Amino acid sequence: MLLFLQYPSWIHPEIFPGVPVLGLLRWYGLMYIFAFATAYYVLKNTMKEGMLDSAGFKCTEDDLFSFISVGIVFLLVGARVFSTLVYDTSGLFWKKPWLIFWPLDSSGNFTGLAGMSYHGGFIGGWLGMVVWCIWKKKRVFQWIDAMVCAIPLGYTFGRLGNFLNGELYGRITTMPWGMVFPGAERFSSNLPWVQNFAQKIGMNISGGMVNLPRHPSQLYEAVLEGLVLWGILRLVRKHKKWDGMLGSIYMGGYGFVRFFIEYFREPDADIGYRIAKDASAPLYTNTSLLNFSTGQVLCFLMMLGAVILAISTKIYYAKKDAKNAQA
Repeated sequence: MLLFLQYPSWIHPEIFPGVPVLGLLRWYGLMYIFAFATAYYVLKNTMKEGMLDSAGFKCTEDDLFSFISVGIVFLLVGARVFSTLVYDTSGLFWKKPWLIFWPLDSSGNFTGLAGMSYHGGFIGGWLGMVVWCIWKKKRVFQWIDAMVCAIPLGYTFGRLGNFLNGELYGRITTMPWGMVFPGAERFSSNLPWVQNFAQKIGMNISGGMVNLPRHPSQLYEAVLEGLVLWGILRLVRKHKKWDGMLGSIYMGGYGFVRFFIEYFREPDADIGYRIAKDASAPLYTNTSLLNFSTGQVLCFLMMLGAVILAISTKIYYAKKDAKNAQA
């Protein structure tokens, strides 16, 4: 009995593989469009609920479109800059920063902007929302609270895009839903541990290099960081006590969930662990809970930032309400 799944052979990164011009269209890029469209749709519903209205001001669709457009531009810039300057270890983009947004490879082939970082997008998007609110003289955390109610559902499509690209897969696993990703690292079938692993999952290995099943961590993230977090924020939003409360829940919730999913997701081979009890530990399997990836370090900072944001905004608005009551 086979206790693993094969990655669907009909899935390709290109939407129309082998077709001239159309072959440049990729699922990952299309998922970004779905993500932004979904976030806009959800944000529009929050507008209808009056979540973006304030004394003497009623939010319009023009305000909404302007707000989310600025946020998207900052998000994409932040995601790309963070990916190239933090996650890329070659040093190429530090030496030639103009290549950060150059969509062609050294041979002149179109590659798009391959490589985007969630945490960079988070910082960029957050900054974009703050800049827009200051520019338009809106209440910053009121608008951020509304936006975070829409982000997780859109984020789901981003991780589905990673799955369709066959990238950002997890560590090897014997779980029956483990999946063999075509681009994953292969191991020699002569290794005793590989033979034992294959026997546990009913995989027939006859020699050469073996591709072992892995956690579909992209789907874990799509469900937990996307659908589940969106559902939690949707339930909590009607019980919001102060501006900044939902933003804090989003930051802390995402950081918490992603921190633990990182134990199932394989770190980038060229970076490895940022903090490690055993720096020589293999990346394809989790040998210690004290080995932390770059994503986990950043998620810990997100959780810390969420606590600081929650405390500071609660104190600020409590003082503001008390002052208004005395006036």
